[in-house]
Amino acid sequence: MVNSVILIYKIYILIRRRPLIYDEHRHKHKKACDRRVAELHDKKLFEEPPSEYGDCPICFLRMPILSTGSEYYVCCGKVICSGCIHAPLYDNQGNKVDNKKCPFCRTPTPTSYEEIVKRTMKRVEANDARAMYNLGNYYQEEGTYGLTQDYNKALEHWHRAAELGNTAAHANLGYCYNNGEGVDIDKKKAHYHNDLAAMGGNVGARYNLGNHEARAGNYDRALKHYMIAASIGLSESLDAVKDFYSNGHATKEDYTNALRLYQEYLGEIKSKQRDEAAAFHEGYRYY
Repeated sequence: MVNSVILIYKIYILIRRRPLIYDEHRHKHKKACDRRVAELHDKKLFEEPPSEYGDCPICFLRMPILSTGSEYYVCCGKVICSGCIHAPLYDNQGNKVDNKKCPFCRTPTPTSYEEIVKRTMKRVEANDARAMYNLGNYYQEEGTYGLTQDYNKALEHWHRAAELGNTAAHANLGYCYNNGEGVDIDKKKAHYHNDLAAMGGNVGARYNLGNHEARAGNYDRALKHYMIAASIGLSESLDAVKDFYSNGHATKEDYTNALRLYQEYLGEIKSKQRDEAAAFHEGYRYY
């Protein structure tokens, strides 16, 4: 009888303690899960990203990151490098044709603001993420192509473009949430969009993440971002690695690797045709 009472009492105590044991286990498990999530996120964040715009659809060379090195054509939704834009066009008989046409689809270029907006809207209806991003930019500033400034519409189109994977739209949203442009400041959302932009190959977002980590004193993480940005082709990031080397935050090997990666990028984007375009006009400069 006494043994039965003792057993019942032990079971009672165990039941009373069980929530405490469970809570302690849950707390430890949550910390482990959070740590694992952070590890997986960093693994993805610091992987070599894809090229933001891929290759030129005409010459098939890697697209340069400099904005003057390429142009988006709203007629067909193609991003074409400056070399192919400047190069003369020929018909099937080998005769030169009017250069005021899209180098890819041969559609005549728009002659009015209304036509630019109309074609952009048509591409937006076709779920063209770049067109959505561009339309958001038009609404961001007063008077662009005759449109009235409307931050709500700008944010709407950037969000739609970001959902479809446009890295520049993610970068814009990151800036807006970080600085309170048209929205309330939300550092968590800013960090979320900047990370996605960087992982998608946006070199500006990658460089900004490096600057953020450097200001926080996280030099190892900052160096990783700068190295990736240098490999994508950002000369400012190469300079940042050089400064880190001078200040003792990076090794000579780090700087040598960054320089090698940057040179490899230049080797992939250079061509005689692009050089001729850059020599013809500053607006065609590609590095």
